[in-house]
Amino acid sequence: MQEVLKALAHPMRRDILAMLRTAPRNASEIAAKFDVTKPTVSGHLNILKDAELIEQVRSGTTLTYHIRLSVLEEALGGLMGMFDIGNETKKMGDE
Repeated sequence: MQEVLKALAHPMRRDILAMLRTAPRNASEIAAKFDVTKPTVSGHLNILKDAELIEQVRSGTTLTYHIRLSVLEEALGGLMGMFDIGNETKKMGDE
């Protein structure tokens, strides 16, 4: 879960995930949406891949990136469990 939280810490990586939520994209399409260099985008994509939040699919010479929602859902579920969110919780003042 730590790798996922690290990956989600940067706003650009969250924006990339939001883009991939609507459709898979290649690195050039992703870079075109941001005012940064392709190597910068590549670095962010590598962090997202390391956290297993995205997967890279090769089709000929094109690499396309897809979001892996199951990993995000698992991490969010773990985080919610850590703080006992979504379970029957005591209200303030109830003991």
